[in-house]
Amino acid sequence: MSRSILRKRTALLALPTAALLALMPSAASAYPNPGRVTGDIVTHDPSMIRTSSGQYLLYATGGGIAGKTSGDRTAFRNSGDAFAGRPGWWRNYSSVPEAWAPDISYHGGKYLMYYSVSKFGSNTSAIGLATSSTGRPGSWTDQGTVYTSNSSSDFNAIDPNLFVDDDGKWWLSFGSWWTGIKMIQVNPSTGKQLSSDTTRYSLASRPTGTKAVEAPFIVKRNGYYYLFASYDTCCNGTSSTYKVKVGRAAGITGPYRDKNGVDMRNNGGTPVLESHGSVIGPGGQSILKDTDGDLIVYHYYDGNDNGTPKLGVNLLNWSSGWPVAY
Repeated sequence: MSRSILRKRTALLALPTAALLALMPSAASAYPNPGRVTGDIVTHDPSMIRTSSGQYLLYATGGGIAGKTSGDRTAFRNSGDAFAGRPGWWRNYSSVPEAWAPDISYHGGKYLMYYSVSKFGSNTSAIGLATSSTGRPGSWTDQGTVYTSNSSSDFNAIDPNLFVDDDGKWWLSFGSWWTGIKMIQVNPSTGKQLSSDTTRYSLASRPTGTKAVEAPFIVKRNGYYYLFASYDTCCNGTSSTYKVKVGRAAGITGPYRDKNGVDMRNNGGTPVLESHGSVIGPGGQSILKDTDGDLIVYHYYDGNDNGTPKLGVNLLNWSSGWPVAY
């Protein structure tokens, strides 16, 4: 052993225990804090898109789907509900007519927004679709229900995400708890289920222990399909245990496996974001391909602000073949 190494080791051993622990890597250091955002950042289940003019439109759970805008991806302001009036059919699925977990995208010259209507803990639920030429609050036209579930279903029709494949096929993933995350094929001309293929595919589930997996979001990178999902329990402030995990597949319908090869239909999933420090229960995630790379957009519960749900934004690094937030 060299003298310099010996001196360093001796110096370290002489440190108080607290100081020595402070130098050691911790689990918290594995995850970054959210990037800087300001203004109206209280949010839940955010989905964000960048328009051709460089404006950011964000929609999230609450009311007639709560909207926010930003010109620089840092300063956000509330911009009003997506809907000028809430569709009457919402009351068939929720006594409080508000919508959850929107998914905004732009295809075929128009903005599309899938969203869900339900009661907390119920699977009498519906996924709806709205369209807009501008994507602005108040401009959305409701197109009715896309897919539904009821108390006899083994799935829950909430938390939708649209994925458009390279060959032009449209796919809608969705799901919360019960038997996990599902997927159907969608007709590009209507945005609703393709009549020639009514298969309901299973993508992720937790057959043992808790059933808590939800909020799918799929992207294709480096020849693989990546399924992001939220695991464990949300919506409980600083007691929330939400976390984001991912798996990948060679085909859109799976099987999705984590870095260790475990199928996501059997409790698999590689962690992307977990609680650390005052960042509690990150989840409800979406992915946005921006000019400087892929963003993961999510909510977390702020341990320094009584568990208030706030907007989190981080970049993703794919160099390892797996998404790493930074």
